[in-house]
Amino acid sequence: MNLNLKEDFYHYVNGEWIESAVIPADKPSTGGFQDLVSEIEKLLMKTFAEWAANPETVTDAHLQHAVAYYQLATDFAERDQLAGEPVAPLLARIKAIDSFQELNEQLGDWILDGFPLPFDFGVMADMKHTTTHAVYLSPTSLILPDKTYYAEDNEQADTMLQKFFETSSLLLQKLGHTRPEAETLVEQAMAFDRSLVPFVKSAEENADYSLMYNPRSYEEVITYSDTIDFDKAFAAVLPTKPEQIIVSEPTFFESFKEFVTQEQFPLLKSWLYVMTSLQYTDYLSDDIRVLGGEYGRFLSGIQAAKEPVKAAYTLAFNQFSAPIGVYYGQKYFGPKAKQNVEHMVQAMVDVYKNRLETNTWLSEATRKQAVVKLNKIGIHVGYPESIPAVYDHYQTVAKEDGGSFFSNTLHFKRLAREDNFNKLTKPVDRKEWGMSAATVNAYYSGLMNIIVFPAAILQAPFYSLTQSSSANYGGIGAVIAHEISHAFDNNGAKFDENGNLHNWWTAEDLAQFQLLAQAMIDEFDGIEFAGAKVNGKLTVSENIADAGGLSCALEAAKTEPDVQLADFFTNWAKIWRTKATTQYQQLLLNVDVHGPAKLRANIQLQNLDDFYTTFDIQPGDAMYREPENRVHIW
Repeated sequence: MNLNLKEDFYHYVNGEWIESAVIPADKPSTGGFQDLVSEIEKLLMKTFAEWAANPETVTDAHLQHAVAYYQLATDFAERDQLAGEPVAPLLARIKAIDSFQELNEQLGDWILDGFPLPFDFGVMADMKHTTTHAVYLSPTSLILPDKTYYAEDNEQADTMLQKFFETSSLLLQKLGHTRPEAETLVEQAMAFDRSLVPFVKSAEENADYSLMYNPRSYEEVITYSDTIDFDKAFAAVLPTKPEQIIVSEPTFFESFKEFVTQEQFPLLKSWLYVMTSLQYTDYLSDDIRVLGGEYGRFLSGIQAAKEPVKAAYTLAFNQFSAPIGVYYGQKYFGPKAKQNVEHMVQAMVDVYKNRLETNTWLSEATRKQAVVKLNKIGIHVGYPESIPAVYDHYQTVAKEDGGSFFSNTLHFKRLAREDNFNKLTKPVDRKEWGMSAATVNAYYSGLMNIIVFPAAILQAPFYSLTQSSSANYGGIGAVIAHEISHAFDNNGAKFDENGNLHNWWTAEDLAQFQLLAQAMIDEFDGIEFAGAKVNGKLTVSENIADAGGLSCALEAAKTEPDVQLADFFTNWAKIWRTKATTQYQQLLLNVDVHGPAKLRANIQLQNLDDFYTTFDIQPGDAMYREPENRVHIW
């Protein structure tokens, strides 16, 4: 095994781990992020098992209902006895519809009850007026992971579609259909799916999320279809009539009449039926759950379905993620760690401020505005101050009171949709988190101009009070600065200090920034990996954030009295250690805005002069990159 740091630093740090690491049978990968997810999953599964055995020990009202829901989810005898029966009434509603007129008559309940449609809409902050909410209208998802898979020269598509056809047909047979009936339904659903492909965007096209902001008048939007009554749909679920709708993909909706037609109704009806069947498999008997997830596991190379108890816990966590996250944060994230992480965040902000103020390629006007934005970034560490009010209504109805796992699930999901639609007339809550505190991740919201660091990620290998400060800066410090950098990546730079979509750049500065962004695209684009190639345009925002985050974290680490740059670079490589199935890696290359972990680790190090001096990297070494080819933006 070659562990020469000058040839492949990522492999030098992680090679021995990669050799011995085993990908869990029910996951597509393992590594720094994933291992931490597994540890927290085991911890909370143990907690839920104890709570379920002794529910009287749970004092928090939200958690009491989460435990009651978990108890229903783990009543496997009941679920197996019912098999596919719980979903039968939903499928019967679809069977009973014979025309668009009949669909339109029940469109409100249809949407609130979560039935699939060839469009979706929801409420979130208006990109240009982020103190208020707006309605966003978007296309439905495709069967294949991305539009690009449908190209004639894509060799994977036929295999994927065949797997979808086989598993979906078997599922419908378990739900009471003969094989010919099932196969006809799936064939028709796939034909409808194919009719959408020419009109939707690819993942690369959607990577610039500012392009989803296409306001259209309400009157225009309701003319998009002569079969589905958009006016009735909006009126039935929204608390007030909006003056405009934000259309994420105008081409799709301007062409809506081409594929949602009277002639297409039988295909659409089959698509509705198949998608509804697949949507609820996780909540039925175990054999149906396993079969329902087979296509998704095939796409990622996952070898086995989750064990029933783990699957049940996952459903309970997803349903009650906010209160569970607050519990986790309060119990496992101490005040000393919070204080230390907040110190690191402030250190990173100070580094960024200095860099912006001394920047040589921005004009004074743009520099000043960038600092204004930086100064106004909201910082949330650990767990949120409060739990969204909708959870007060998540009250699990016990079996003896007529409730079931499936009926509670439908009720909770309807409450969530109603809550989202009702936000239209309410001010935006900038303190509401978009992620559970028990989630191993972090994020920057351009619309809120906030960065969020959940408690779950604020531990080893990212952060530990027992690690050197340099190691912490190479881990969580770089993650913190990465999220700050998103405020100034190719997407974030389009939003101002209030989160509004607003160009605060001079034309000359913007042109220079686009040149630098193109250099980052070129640095990654076309690199062969896992039998495919990296798309530099798809991953550019994350790569810009990595570059800015790593260089700023390095500068902050160098201000500490115990600086050890070898620790800094080593922990950066360590947090990205990953072992994944080939299928999963290829899937991510097509749809994920993040580049492969190994490349994120190695390439960004090659852009930093201190890396070369710390490890004596010289011309001729594989890790060496000529100074003029090292990409620096922030």
